[in-house]
Amino acid sequence: MMLKISHVRHLLLVTLLSISCSQVANAEPITKLTISVNGIRHQKGEICFRIYAGEKGFPMKNTSEVKSGCAKIIGNSVTKSFSGLKPGTYAVAVVDDQNGDRKLNTDFLGIPKEGFGLSKNPTVSMLTGTPKFRDASFVVNKNTKIDIFLKYSLDP
Repeated sequence: MMLKISHVRHLLLVTLLSISCSQVANAEPITKLTISVNGIRHQKGEICFRIYAGEKGFPMKNTSEVKSGCAKIIGNSVTKSFSGLKPGTYAVAVVDDQNGDRKLNTDFLGIPKEGFGLSKNPTVSMLTGTPKFRDASFVVNKNTKIDIFLKYSLDP
């Protein structure tokens, strides 16, 4: 009887060890995306970030948003880091949120009333329209850093 209990314990221990080892082997690599936003004109409000994993909703809606957050404005640049993204392709949209509604306010023509920016800093004009996900997307690996420059008007 004692031998059987010892054998069962040993089998249980081996099973638990193999399960925990397989979970470690299959775990996604941990990533950290650090976003620096430069060219801030105001010393109040927040810079709000949205990280997208796909075209759907980019850059105005949160449809394919995977992470978001805001950082208080201190100076003319803000840096915020996001951890835990799976390695892959993403795009980022940021807003100089002056009124606290955490979205980009536009006029009746769709022209932004607040500062905004996109990863890879694509041209945004009446001619080009709103950039597509592919125009702003980049690959996130273990430690990825990007710079976004705020715009307070459309490009010429």
